[in-house]
Amino acid sequence: MIFRTFGPSEFWFLVQSLQWTLVLTAMALAGGGLVGFFVALARVSQLKAVRLAAAVYIQIIQGIPVLMILFLSFYGLSLMGYQLPPLVAAGVSMTIYASGYLAEIWRGSIQSVPKQQWEGSESLAMTRVQQYRYVILPQAVRISLPSTVGFAVQVVKNTSIASLIGFVELARAGQLINNATFQPFRVFLVVAALYFVICYPLSQLSRWLERRLRVGSRH
Repeated sequence: MIFRTFGPSEFWFLVQSLQWTLVLTAMALAGGGLVGFFVALARVSQLKAVRLAAAVYIQIIQGIPVLMILFLSFYGLSLMGYQLPPLVAAGVSMTIYASGYLAEIWRGSIQSVPKQQWEGSESLAMTRVQQYRYVILPQAVRISLPSTVGFAVQVVKNTSIASLIGFVELARAGQLINNATFQPFRVFLVVAALYFVICYPLSQLSRWLERRLRVGSRH
C-alpha cells in the first residue's frame, strides 16, 4: 500500500475546510444568539411561569452534551423520516447548544445592571420595552461582551463534533488526510495550529475587552 505525503495540496485542503468550521461557528452564534436573546429576556420576565420555562430550557441544554443534541438532530430525526443534510443538522445542533449558554450569559449581564438604572428609568415613566431599549440593554451588552467573545472560542472548538456525522470541517478534513498519508503527528499538528490561529485572537480579544471594560467602569 502506497501512502501520499503531506504536502501543499493537503495543507490547502485543510485551509479550505477551515472555512466550513467558520461557517458553522457563524451559524451557531447567529442562531444561538437570536434564540438566546429571547430566552434571556424570558429568564428575567416579570411572569413567574415564563421565568421558570426559560430556566428549565437552559438547564436542559446545559445538562446535555452537544454531541447528544447532534445525534438527535441527525440520526434521531432520520428515524422519524426527516433526513437533514449534515450541515443543517450540525447548524441546528450548535444553535441549540449556543442558545442555552448565551441565554445564561446575557441573563447574568441584564441582572448585573445596577438596580438604580431600573428605578431611574421607571421614574421617567418608561415602558418595559423602552427601559430595555434605551437603558438596560446598552449596558448589558457592554457587560456581556468579554464572556460572549470567550464563549465563541468554545463554539469554534466544539464544531469538531460535526465530523462524527460526516460533515467535512477542519477536524474531519484532518482525519481524511491522515487516512491518506498516515502521518498523524504532522497532519493533526497543522490542524491544531489552524484552530489556534482562530481561537487565540478571540481569547486575547476577550481578555482585552474584560480589562478595558473593567477599567472603564471605575470612572
